[in-house]
Amino acid sequence: MLRAAAVGAAVIGLTAACGGAEPASDGKQKIYLNLSYSGNNWQDEAANLAMSIATAPENAEKYDVVKQISGTDVQKQISDLQSMIASGAKLIVSYPISPTALDAVVKQGCDRGVTFVFYDSTVNADCAYNVAFITGARADDPEKAFFGAQTAQALVDLLDEKGKIFMNRGVPGTSTDSVHYDTAKAVFDRYPGIEIVSEYYGKWDSSVSQQETAKALAAHPDVDGIWSQDGEAGVLKALEAAGKEIPVTGENSNYFRQRLSEGWPGVSSGSPPAQAGVAMKVGLKILEDGPDSVPKNIEMPLPWVTTETAKACEGSEFTNGCNFFPDADDTFVTEVFQEDLLPESSRDAATTGAPADKVQPLPDMSQFEQPEMRRIYTRGTCDPGWTEGSVTSGQEPAGLPGCVQQ
Repeated sequence: MLRAAAVGAAVIGLTAACGGAEPASDGKQKIYLNLSYSGNNWQDEAANLAMSIATAPENAEKYDVVKQISGTDVQKQISDLQSMIASGAKLIVSYPISPTALDAVVKQGCDRGVTFVFYDSTVNADCAYNVAFITGARADDPEKAFFGAQTAQALVDLLDEKGKIFMNRGVPGTSTDSVHYDTAKAVFDRYPGIEIVSEYYGKWDSSVSQQETAKALAAHPDVDGIWSQDGEAGVLKALEAAGKEIPVTGENSNYFRQRLSEGWPGVSSGSPPAQAGVAMKVGLKILEDGPDSVPKNIEMPLPWVTTETAKACEGSEFTNGCNFFPDADDTFVTEVFQEDLLPESSRDAATTGAPADKVQPLPDMSQFEQPEMRRIYTRGTCDPGWTEGSVTSGQEPAGLPGCVQQ
């Protein structure tokens, strides 16, 4: 279950609800934080960071905030969004379960003056704002885009272009899982020596990923490497139980980075929970400064930590190149900081939702606008003046489907 955000006594007017209760009628504007899929550390931390921003003192004076979990039933999320719109919501920050199924209700809300900001996973609806890393480029190499493609290429390189592999996927139906899988598969398909012997859905959950990996290992004990989305801590534990140490590419769990620092071959990349805090800041900026104050398509940078660069933190922040916490839970997702966009973040905010002391202004967001060439992955179509085609310049790997200028 999603941990409830911890709120200080000074915070006024916050209703934290999982059942859709309306905030108090005190004249403040209504804001909703709406989750679809929940139940793992990533979703907990992301929601807590968003609540930390929304309940900071300067925001608590102006806004009532409700947190609601819709679950994985898309019809339930649609119904919940309809209820939020009817209640007079001004801003809805949400993790969507589907890139397309919410379009009609989002348009309905936009027509009634509601601002929608979606994080991590995305929606196609034109009026919505997307804050997502799924097409993002590596922080250390801005032309190398897509988590799926980059981690697939890293695994290919670690295996010297040959070997049997597993693919541990996320939650079915989300744009995040689809983009990760499609771009990874496009890379693997280029190497005849790479054989995918098992695909399964770990559902971004360490326990499920461990169970599914153990099943795959029973059928294919000679596997040479594993490409994983979130849940890679469970993947490693299944491998350890089987007495195997093989290359793994995964996301940002504390356990994975600790094992990398001890020599496990692999790459840690993937989704920063910080996105939800950024999405809340984006939504609040729109309420304050208008709909044109930020781009509609914001692309978060892609973290990149290897066996060589994994480094333990001595304190509670990323300093001196460190990137994991020896005293944190195995499944704690490390990427809760974003220096440019979320300087208010802290481990405490990520684990408890404690209000930020003060919200810092966003920088010029044009520098984080998603390149038009990748827009089709998050909007389902290309911008005017662009058409679907094979992108051969401006990003690696070249040749992936995208948008090219007419």
